[in-house]
Amino acid sequence: MDMHAAHERTVYEQLKTQLGPQGDAPLPSQPLLLPVTFSASPLELATAHDHGATLHRLGFDVGALSQHTLAIRSVPAALTQADAVALVRGVLADLAQHDASHVVQRAHDELLASLACHGAVRAHRALTLPEMNALLRQMERTPRSDQCNHGRTTWHQLSLRELDALFARGR
Repeated sequence: MDMHAAHERTVYEQLKTQLGPQGDAPLPSQPLLLPVTFSASPLELATAHDHGATLHRLGFDVGALSQHTLAIRSVPAALTQADAVALVRGVLADLAQHDASHVVQRAHDELLASLACHGAVRAHRALTLPEMNALLRQMERTPRSDQCNHGRTTWHQLSLRELDALFARGR
């Protein structure tokens, strides 16, 4: 199983459900205990300022702390374990490339896929046994869990014969 691809699909479907069928419901937000700050480019600062309502709708509270610093005060509730700075930078890049109405219209697709990708567990992170079991249970409840948002396969079943052949058993 590709844990990143599998987690990405489950997070994507969760976000899509939370936005509602029309994509008009704001994503539930989780305030951070302490704001996360980062040094932002002038474009990131301008984009955060110009698209504050869109960011809020996506579950973010992001604002300028100074002329060179952005503060993240909340993130989408489904992505609390993700790197907040990477998430915000990804969304700001999308918003800078496309106008807000276009971004919101495609939120069910590329933007949610991008959020899910940044929010998914990384390939080299070791999962605990309870985390592995939770991911498998999430996959059982998730539509199209056999592919990630980019179309990659999330899991593949091998027969005992195929597994033996991989290790030159029975020859």
